[in-house]
Order: sequence, then C-alpha cells, then structure tokens
Amino acid sequence: MTTTQPWVRHYQPGVHAEIDIPTDSLVAMFDRAVAAGGDAVACEFFGATTTYASLADQVARLADALRRVGVKQGDRVAIVLPNSPQHIVAFYAILRLGAVVVEHNPLYTAHELAGMFADHGARVAIAWDASVAKLPPLDHVIAVNLLDAFPTLKRLALALPVKKLRETRARLHADAPGATPWKTALKGSKLAASHPGPSVDDLAVIQYTSGTTGHFKGAMLTHLNLYANALQGAAWMKDAVDGREVSYALLPMFHAFGMTLYLTFGLLKRSRLVLFPTFDVDMVLDAAKKSPPTIYCAVPPIYDKTARRAAERGISLKTAKFCISGAMALTDEIVNRWESVSGGLLVEGYGLTESSPVALGNPFWPTRRTGTIGVPFPSTLMRVVDPDDPTRDVPQGTPGELLLKGPQVFGGYWNAPEETAASLLPDGWLRTGDLVTVDADGFTTIVDRLKELIITGGFNVAPSEVEAELLDHPDIADVAVVGIPDAVGGERVVAAVVSASGKELDTAELRAWAKERLAAYKVPREFVTVPELPKSLLGKVLRKQVRDQLAQRA
Repeated sequence: MTTTQPWVRHYQPGVHAEIDIPTDSLVAMFDRAVAAGGDAVACEFFGATTTYASLADQVARLADALRRVGVKQGDRVAIVLPNSPQHIVAFYAILRLGAVVVEHNPLYTAHELAGMFADHGARVAIAWDASVAKLPPLDHVIAVNLLDAFPTLKRLALALPVKKLRETRARLHADAPGATPWKTALKGSKLAASHPGPSVDDLAVIQYTSGTTGHFKGAMLTHLNLYANALQGAAWMKDAVDGREVSYALLPMFHAFGMTLYLTFGLLKRSRLVLFPTFDVDMVLDAAKKSPPTIYCAVPPIYDKTARRAAERGISLKTAKFCISGAMALTDEIVNRWESVSGGLLVEGYGLTESSPVALGNPFWPTRRTGTIGVPFPSTLMRVVDPDDPTRDVPQGTPGELLLKGPQVFGGYWNAPEETAASLLPDGWLRTGDLVTVDADGFTTIVDRLKELIITGGFNVAPSEVEAELLDHPDIADVAVVGIPDAVGGERVVAAVVSASGKELDTAELRAWAKERLAAYKVPREFVTVPELPKSLLGKVLRKQVRDQLAQRA
C-alpha cells in the first residue's frame, strides 16, 4: 500500500504508515505471548489471578478434550460465555485445533441461538451453565460454572445460606444436566505439541453481525484478519509497553470490539486483563484501587458513568492513558469529563465486524479531532463513493459511502454469497454502509447510516429483526422499529405500532412478550401506538419519517 496518503502526517510521531503483515496464526502469537509471559499475571477475575503459564496449560488440556470428542480442523465450535478466564482458554483451545470459533451472546434467547446454530452448524459448544438450557440439541456441551474462577473466599461466601448471596449465586450458576463440567474437561491430558495447527489464511472466527441488511450474518474472519488488526492496534498505541499494561475488559469478548481488544491485542501485548462479566461502575472503581488500569477502552456511556462516579468517590484514574471510544458518537462533554479524571487523551475510532473490527482512529496526539472518527489505521485505505455507483469517488468534502481496504477486511459471510457480493466489491473494497464526509487531511465524520441499524449501548440492533418478532404478536397489525438519540450519544430502541383492534395497546404486556423472544438490548424501550405508518408508493415503511415523527414527539 502507498504511504503517501495525506492523513499519515497527522499520525502520532513514531507510528508508521504500514505494519508487517503477519505470516503465522493467532496460535503462534499466543504461544509467543505465553512463553514470554511465564508466571506473570495474564488475567484477573474478581481478584483471582491466572498466569500466562497456567493459561497455556489449560488451553492445551481443553484442546485435547475437544479433540477427544471429535473436534477437528475446520469444525465450528460455539462459545456462549461472558467475559471470564474460561472464555480466553476456550477461544485459543478451539483455534489450537485449527477449528473455528463462533461467538455468541450468552444472554440471547433460545430462539435467537437456534437461528445462528442452524446457520453455522456447530455440534459442540462451550457455554456458561446458566445458558446451556437455551442451546439447541448438540453432540457435546462443556458447561462453565463461573464460580469456579472466583477467589476461594468469595466462592465460599456465596455458598452461605443468606438470601442475597443465594440470589447472586442463582444468577451466576445453574445446573446443566447432560453437559460435561469445565473442571472435568480439564482433567485429561494435554494436546500433543506435534498436533497440526492452523495457518495464517485459515478461518479463525465466525462473528455474527446484522451487517447492512438487518438479518444476522456470520462474518468470516481469518487468522490473518484478526492478527493484522491486533498489530495495527499495537502500532497505533505505540507507547503501550509489552508486559506492563493493565487492560480493563469492560466490553464483551463475544463482540468484535471486545474480542480484538482483549483476546488478540491484549494477548499480543501481554497485558494483565482485568475481566468484568458485566459493567458495574462501582465494581470497576473498586478494582481500580487494587489494579489501576492503563488501557480503558469502552463506549461513551461507560466513560460518562465511570468519570462521574470516580469524581464522586474520589478515586483516581490518572493511570488510564490509552482510551479509545467506539460504537457510537463521542461528545465533547464526555471527552472533557473523562480527561478531567484520567491520565491521557480519549480518542474516537471506527470499525465494524467485517473489518476485524478497527479501521480508523484518532491519533493519541494533539492532532486528534473530537467529533470525527479519525483517519485510517496503518496499512488501511479508504475511499468515499457515490452509494448508487461505488465505482465513482465523490469530491472531497461531499457526503458519500465509506469504503475500506486492508489486511483486516474479511473475506465474506458464512453461507451467504449474495450478501458477500453486495458488501465486497470485486477488487476487495468493503462497502461499510456508512455515509461520511472527509476533510483534506483525511479526518472522517459520519453523516448518516445507509443500513438503518440502531446502535444502543454499543450493540447493533437490526430494526427488521425486531419488527419480524413483534409482527407475530396477535394485537399488532404493523410496526416500525427505529432508534431515537439519547443523551449520551447512543440511541434507544422505539417501536411505532399499529393496533390490530384500533385500541391502545398494553405496552407492559408487549414488552414482556418481546423479552421472551429477544435479547434485552433489542427489546424496545418504548411502544408508541400510531394509527398508521408512513409508506412509500411501493409499500415500504419509511423509517426515517417514523424516526423524525417520534423524535419530535419526544
């Protein structure tokens, strides 16, 4: 790739325009990390620590357990886990066999999981025991009790016959009859070092995304894609020191952003990963008193809540020097609030699952421009084109669709050749579906989204998916689901519904009904009964008009 792009001069000094493209796999990267890490702490979970050496031992044992139940190269193996030490082990054990990781949100409903499993065809899963009952019939399930990774004293305390502790225990653990307990799976032998592993071009992960059409699709990410993105992140975060950083794993590792931040970049840099299964601001700040973070990457609402609460509690976050925000717009107010309590710049970046995911970012340097998503990462190119004719670039400063090209760009969707062709141009450029403007220096600003996805809490919600579920309700004749901006730069999911009887609908009943079929973040926050929905001459619901009408109402 050319190094003469205008944005390169705005990089932090010492950040090069190109990375060395990896020639081996994530497994080789992992092996180098654990060899160098040794007895250093790899991850921390509620105060319990796991060393790099222990991580390597568990990966080898789990890999052999998977081999013994028939997992072989190219097989898909599902992970249905929150952030935990077991998630890291499961990820690399699967890859060690040359098999393919398929990540899932453990809070998905049985209905949602069934659709994805039918698509990718995995017959083996490693799942949180509280999620096992939601899985479709499989050949083999390894059930993870999160309490096993707790410090001994915390685990013993949760066993006490106290109502509040019983409730906590019930949230964290459930019996999983028929599944193999995690502890049992790890009791066997280690995988032989001579067992063949993956190559750099092999498929590593299938990561589900709503993409640009609304229906879930599995983005196929190779070892090259993911390893390259980790190296790009390391180049961008050039002052982060191998083996010295403390990274707070606040974002879910089943999401593309969290996967790269912790499972690939985090291991590449031999960071101490402080793992949080869910975001709880006081839990985070309690941890900060013992293991102060140096890398704190999150979404705007998390930065806002953390900064406010840290100021209230008088807890210093001055160690947090590397802070990247993504998934939704970052406001000046949040930047100023965070930088008043932290020790470095808060910069905004941009990515999507199909680019592993990070593609653009603001420099960790005074050249950063708040309000933009920054400039292309090293070894990444971009174009801005006419959405109706992606072969035609638009003039600088004119809104157009963002196209991306680089080693982190995926090769297509699993079992979806038509949708792959719609997203990837023949010469390898990725259509993002985002309308942007770019200034003369390459700093990019998102103007609108062609794809109409709703971004709430850092997660993508496809309106068509929610609408399809709501239309099954007998009292709903028609529905349009849209995102309405909230105070912290994201959106809340709102449904405009047409009553089948003409009477006002019971919103509490609709919400309870939706919760049985959709993950909590997809359930509309509001249901607004309307007499009819605006539609085009062809009968298509005009979501933009719906969104504008509901926004005015708010």
